[in-house]
Amino acid sequence: MSNKPPPTRMNLTTFKAKRVAAKKGYDLLKKKADALKMRFQAMLREIQKTKLAMSQEASDAFFSLSQAQYAAGDFRHKVIESVTTAEIRLENRIDNVAGVKLPVFTEVETGREKGENIGLTGGGGKIQNCREKFRVLLKALIKLASLQTSFVTLDEALKVTNRRVNALDSVTLPKIDGIIDYIVRELDELEREDFVRIKKVQANKIELAKLEQAKLDAEAASGAAPPVFTPSDADIMAAFEPAADADVVF
Repeated sequence: MSNKPPPTRMNLTTFKAKRVAAKKGYDLLKKKADALKMRFQAMLREIQKTKLAMSQEASDAFFSLSQAQYAAGDFRHKVIESVTTAEIRLENRIDNVAGVKLPVFTEVETGREKGENIGLTGGGGKIQNCREKFRVLLKALIKLASLQTSFVTLDEALKVTNRRVNALDSVTLPKIDGIIDYIVRELDELEREDFVRIKKVQANKIELAKLEQAKLDAEAASGAAPPVFTPSDADIMAAFEPAADADVVF
């Protein structure tokens, strides 16, 4: 059985409305996909830039750590003892890009630990320099984590949007167009059939009228008048005979 709808004017109007709605949805999704793609490419460039910068910052941080250890010895246990709370905490907010919610991490400094006693015996400047270098590296890591998390979310949203755009462009719209073309062709064929049928009926009426006129013309040419029924006196009297109402009882 064919899955095509009946070729009626109502179905034609319905599928034209569906075509308009599908085209509008396609245009909106295409704009969304373009916006996501632009943000995706910008984010990819930012990730690459951040990774390059972070590699240099990591190199500087660990080099400063080596300098501090050379100047002050092993001070890890002193750092652990001096830390009571985290100096940097993370806050999570949502960035909306074309309807896609992207997580963004930002660092918040809660206050620096004093730790003046670290490095008093030697290498204090190197330790402070090492602390600053690792603070910069930590911020770069937070930025990179935020970018990569948003990048993964954006990549998935972009794939879903592109699939929807391709489905509308390659499946839905061509299917609706095919149904509309089918209904239009069938309606045109029905109109042609109705036109031929009407012409045949008119031709038959004209032919019958011609035959009737020819018959009348033939009778007029022969001089014979058409028979006219004239009731006789006997027929008139017979209508009033009692026998005609024999079944009536008074």
